Amino acid sequence: MSTNSQDESPVDGVEAELSREETDELLQEIERRRSLTGLAAFAVSAIGILFSVFQMWLAARSFTATVWIPLVGTLEISLQLLQANAIHVAFALVLTFLMFPASMGDGFVVRNLGKVVPAISSRLGEDNPVTRAAERVRGFSRWLVLDPTRSRVTPFDVLCIITAFLAALYFLTDFREIRDMRVFGVNSGRPLPEMFPLLEPVVGGLPILSDVSVAFILGVLGVLLVLEATRRTLGLPLMIIVAAFIVYARWGYLINSGTPFLGLLAIPELTWGSIIQNLWYNTENGVFGIPVTVSVQFIYIFILFGSFLEMSGAGQWFIDLAYAATGDRKGGPAKASILASGFMGTISGSSIANTVTTGAFTIPLMKRSGYSPEFAGAVEASASSGGQILPPVMGAAAFLMVQYTATPFREIIILATIPAVVFFFGVWVMVHLKATREGIGGLSDIDTVPVREHMKHGWFYLVPIFLLLYYLIIARLSVARSAWFTLVALTALIAFVSAYSEDTRGILFGILAAIVGAELVSHVVAGVAVTGLLTGASGTGLEIGQAAGVVVARLGWYAMLAGVVTLLIRPDLDAKYLELNPTVQKTAETAGEKTGRGLDDNQLFRLGTFVVKSMEEGAKTAVPVVIAVAAAGVIPGVISVSGLGPNLTSLLLALSGGSIVVMLVVTAIASIILGMGMPTTVTYIILISMLATPLVEFGIPLLAAHLFILYFGVIADITPPVAVAAYAASGVAKSDPFETGVKAFSLSLNKAIVPFAFVLAPGIVLLREKENAATLPIREQNRVVGFADLAELSYSVPEILVPVVGVFIGVVALGATVIGTLYTSVNRVERTGFALSSVLLMAPGLLSTAVFDLVGVFGVTVSPDPLVLDLTLRALGLVIFVVLAVRNRREAVIEAAQREGAEASEERTEPA
Repeated sequence: MSTNSQDESPVDGVEAELSREETDELLQEIERRRSLTGLAAFAVSAIGILFSVFQMWLAARSFTATVWIPLVGTLEISLQLLQANAIHVAFALVLTFLMFPASMGDGFVVRNLGKVVPAISSRLGEDNPVTRAAERVRGFSRWLVLDPTRSRVTPFDVLCIITAFLAALYFLTDFREIRDMRVFGVNSGRPLPEMFPLLEPVVGGLPILSDVSVAFILGVLGVLLVLEATRRTLGLPLMIIVAAFIVYARWGYLINSGTPFLGLLAIPELTWGSIIQNLWYNTENGVFGIPVTVSVQFIYIFILFGSFLEMSGAGQWFIDLAYAATGDRKGGPAKASILASGFMGTISGSSIANTVTTGAFTIPLMKRSGYSPEFAGAVEASASSGGQILPPVMGAAAFLMVQYTATPFREIIILATIPAVVFFFGVWVMVHLKATREGIGGLSDIDTVPVREHMKHGWFYLVPIFLLLYYLIIARLSVARSAWFTLVALTALIAFVSAYSEDTRGILFGILAAIVGAELVSHVVAGVAVTGLLTGASGTGLEIGQAAGVVVARLGWYAMLAGVVTLLIRPDLDAKYLELNPTVQKTAETAGEKTGRGLDDNQLFRLGTFVVKSMEEGAKTAVPVVIAVAAAGVIPGVISVSGLGPNLTSLLLALSGGSIVVMLVVTAIASIILGMGMPTTVTYIILISMLATPLVEFGIPLLAAHLFILYFGVIADITPPVAVAAYAASGVAKSDPFETGVKAFSLSLNKAIVPFAFVLAPGIVLLREKENAATLPIREQNRVVGFADLAELSYSVPEILVPVVGVFIGVVALGATVIGTLYTSVNRVERTGFALSSVLLMAPGLLSTAVFDLVGVFGVTVSPDPLVLDLTLRALGLVIFVVLAVRNRREAVIEAAQREGAEASEERTEPA
């Protein structure tokens, strides 16, 4: 698809889409990242690539690997989980201190400190020694920390990087001592003079350094580094929350246990040693706890998969596919924005990145078609936030849900699919009704190709996604293995397509056949691969069927090798079926210019640049996520070590008064407030640590409770006054940020109602109570439905089909309520009716339970059959909706007839 060039003038006063450079600059400004050049930029790239290589090694070989080194032999490499987690976080810390400035001079503290020297100067004079000393201190402090232009790495950053490196090195070199600390405590470790005798003359007389163990010192510094990295990447509020929990762990024992309500927060007294040991040297909780473990095993490799997919050019292809499908229809650009954001959800789980990347293209086109800047930005922000809840990839929080609920990821995909489809359908309905109301059509000046034609030139981008689903759902592989195999397949696919043309396809397939044949023979004869024969390995030959199975499993590697060999033969090949991301092309061109060898025209060099750039961008994308899970892990760590969990559950149950509606509303509000300006991952970790158990105690299925918290964490991204995704969209749309946030929230209202719907009617997320639920722990009483459940019509129709259909119809009613249009304008009374029908169709249990709780306050107990009541209320909602819809349709027909009559009358009265 082509549109007006970015260098051309705007059409109808609306600017063209943002360039790649403008998009990157906007993202850096929102995320407050540095724009580095020279050695610092090279360091970020090199460390980011090493980070990705390390994670790919873990994905391929787990924590143990055998490496063959020429002239040396085989080398056994083995890591413990705590060591792998520590390296993972250390990489993220180092990249954080390189990529994010400590201060740009615009913060509250720095601004107020900046007033000190002028105040001294005005009181004592410029030549006073005190004034000059203060000026020198100010100059040194600015040199040490300040980076106002986001362009230099400061000495303080270097100090933090060295400290992070030393903290990680300790895990590798002294792990036996760390294991002993689990029994004897963190203070049992060696002090600094004992570990480094040469430092005895220097630190021997200093109590802190000579008496305290190095493990304790590095643990304290490590926790402080995580807090500082949290402040830089995620903001001061989250750092304060995490620090407050650490302070609470030390001094929470001062709370009087006899105080009503607040006394439930009293905890036993903990020493700093036990706190640091649990927060820094533990994989059960703390910095290296479950969230970081999930990041090591699942999250990073999926982020890397998304980066490879984006750098391959899939992102732009998906956007073009969306416009090919809807661009010329009523409200086409907005509908294309929804589709494109949904497609991009398979690539990026970040609301902000999705909003800016997709919105740079879609928002200007929405504005050109007639949508207001605020509405255009709101559509993009709303749809982009849905990427975190859309299977098959979803956001990082979905992988945490796998670990916290001990549920296979394929089941998470199954239960999340219907609510996600409902959400995108709801936004689609609203933009369609808005287009109907405003008379907005498609864009005739967009040169789109038919969908079938577009699919011919990029169908292979869908292969990795289908492969991922196959590995997860059909082959039932683990999440990590599925992601790794899909990543290999994607890279092989791009290598193969890079080498494919009408001139080279014979060579390409011939080389592939030769490689496969040689491998097959090698396995049949010697039982090892060709590389094994070359290194002297041997084994027992396999039967032809077994050998074929081994070879087929490695077909991706063979295709990759065939593509590389073909490109070595034809380096000047032009891959007409592949258009890599502009970032890759620009990087290749820059490298070619610097070397002076014209490498930018070498297709093999471009392929290598694609791989390297994908690993670098994947690391950069992962850094805030890793810091987020490391910081957030402190909170469940404190709750666990302090024994706060049961008391917190009792407190919340007491405050809710036994009302499930109150509990759900409190959880929703807490999710939105806490999630404002914070990653969904952090919000999820904090809230499931505090609220998941109380929700389950009310009888809500465990998976539904977790998904409920996840949904409201996502809503926080588009909820004013913070609304980070809406703020990013307003930067692209040049719109008012607050109004954009308000509209984005209104477009996402169904995302706020649907969680109540599936919590009170679990059939919507395909959850069913087990037959022996009464004998099971409350957390294990539900399961994901199977085909046998669907075939049981007495269950599936009332418990699944009716609620799901009701939710979809309710979304249409909600659209009429929010937009004020169905077939024609809707007045206030009709809006009220549509709003009521929407609630009755989507979440009737919310209304009925609230009423029963209210009458229960007056001592009246009502106990109707839940299923009969649910079906009755949904039927009532349907009747209200149908009556209002039919009436609105008749009004639209009358208005159309009146317009036609008026136009005919005008034509008759015109002079001949």
